Amino acid sequence: MLEISETTVVSHQAENVLYGKIISEVHQATSPHKFAWYSGDPKTYPDLLIGRQIESVKGHGAYVDIHCDNDITITIGDGTNLKYYPAIEKYPIKHQLLIVFEDKSFLVFTVAMYGAIYAYKGEMDNFYHRNSLNSISPLSEVFDRQYFEGIFKSVKKDMSVKALLATEQRIPGLGNGVLQDILFNAAIHPKRKISTLSDLEKDDLFHSLKVTLQSMTDKGGRDTEKDFYGNFGKYKTILSRNTYKAPCPNCGGEIIKEAYLGGSIYYCPVCQKQK
Repeated sequence: MLEISETTVVSHQAENVLYGKIISEVHQATSPHKFAWYSGDPKTYPDLLIGRQIESVKGHGAYVDIHCDNDITITIGDGTNLKYYPAIEKYPIKHQLLIVFEDKSFLVFTVAMYGAIYAYKGEMDNFYHRNSLNSISPLSEVFDRQYFEGIFKSVKKDMSVKALLATEQRIPGLGNGVLQDILFNAAIHPKRKISTLSDLEKDDLFHSLKVTLQSMTDKGGRDTEKDFYGNFGKYKTILSRNTYKAPCPNCGGEIIKEAYLGGSIYYCPVCQKQK
């Protein structure tokens, strides 16, 4: 799933490759997906996109925006994979959208469980996208300890740490995936009530959030997710679907996996006590 580290990495890779390319063909889905969401009717995308030139690519939160001339934008959201192919490659059999450029290189958009592929003129009328554009990224220096404390003060004190950080997009792009290592590095249980955190524990959580996300980004994303070229990131996740059956890297104990707030959480009950 696209989260802060992946949207940052993918957008940087994409802008370096796509800048100046002109769209020559737009192919509809070969594998229709009932949880692939489009803006309007995707059958209108060829009229909207053919002839447009790529001007920039920007990542923010859980979105990647491909900006074209004539005020046209292509946006992908959490759950959509974007992969670039050189001209010598063959089109994949299954996709939810495929865009070909004049040099015959192409972009393939695929959706696994669910995902958004929007093409539109002007601004998109979407609360989460707009909120993401107007929010401060944890990768920014402006996202400081005071800003972090303000997030705590904006919610009820009986909320869990996972609910605070990974629901309602209070920090756009910080989702359930990146959360696991952030909490492990801070030694905080995902179900812990925020009212029980001391100032020192909040400091540890803030530090872990900043450092963990920066490390994920610097290493090209997580090893559970793919980049613009279809390669897995080089950040080795501590707690994820790839690792939870292994012992805890700190104490050697068993890692617990359970469902919580609409997704799986992973934690060490010894190192991340639920106080």
